[in-house]
Parts: sequence; C-alpha cells; structure tokens
Amino acid sequence: MNATHRVALAGAVTLAVFAGQALAQQKAGAAKQQIVGVWALVSSINTAKDGKVTNGISFGPNPAGRIVFTSGGQYVSVNTNPNLPRFKSGNRMQGTAEEYKAVVHGSIASFGTYSVSPDGKVLALKQEGGTWALRNGTEEKRPLTLSGDEMRYTTAATVGGTSELLYKRIK
Repeated sequence: MNATHRVALAGAVTLAVFAGQALAQQKAGAAKQQIVGVWALVSSINTAKDGKVTNGISFGPNPAGRIVFTSGGQYVSVNTNPNLPRFKSGNRMQGTAEEYKAVVHGSIASFGTYSVSPDGKVLALKQEGGTWALRNGTEEKRPLTLSGDEMRYTTAATVGGTSELLYKRIK
C-alpha cells in the first residue's frame, strides 16, 4: 500500500469514527427530546423489600404531581397526596406535629439536571436540591419506558423498597 492509499484509508477511518459519534449523539438527542415536556403523575406503586405491593403509599390512590423536563437538560418534580392537611393556623410555619408529619409523608419535590441514555431506556437524574436532602448532589439512574404519551420509571423509594411511577404527558 503506497502513501496515498494509507492517507486515504486513514481519512476514511477517521470519517467513519466521527460519523459513528455523530449518529450516537443524534440518537441520544432523539431519546432526550421524547421526554421534553410536562408530565402528570398517574400512579405510584411501591414494592417493599418483602415483596408487598402497595398503591399510593405516599401520594394516595389518586396522586397529584408533575415532572417537567426542559430541552436544556433541567428537570423539576413535585409529587403530593391531594389530601394533605390544610393547616388550622393558616400559616405553614405554625403547623401541628401531625400536620407536618402528613406533609412530609405525603409529598416530595426535587430539581436538577437529567439525561436519557441513547437507547431511551435509562433516565439519569442529578438532584441539585429537594425536600429529601439525602439525595442532593447525587445522580440516580432509573429504568425508563416511554410509550406514546406515557412514561414509566422505577426508583428507590424513600419509604423503602422501590416505586414505579407512571406519568402521562400534558398537552
């Protein structure tokens, strides 16, 4: 093989490598674009370490929640039990022990950055802040399923075991 052929071969290999990288980035971008938008929480199913399955352990059988994913890689999530107490004092800084306990047990919120694996099967959330401070500064990878206007992922449950959350896209 002469020098011209070696240069041409090296150029072809380099082009193939860059094309492969560009295709991988394109696939990752497509998977990420599928998740961009506002999603409403439909259900939260907890599976305890002993295998016991409970619907709505934290947020009740008809949860209220939203998760928002921006095209710039930011997310914010707020999930609540719609039956949280209305503080008798009318002041969130002057609740009773029972009112505070109900709010902590029935709600969770976080914000930070996110990414989606190129195959669209893993959602990685890097929590910058939230009501469960133990997760601040951590990245959690969650198995993800996207099907039309439904999104489902599994996470380690703050109440123990795992939780599978189902969201529907808000249009």
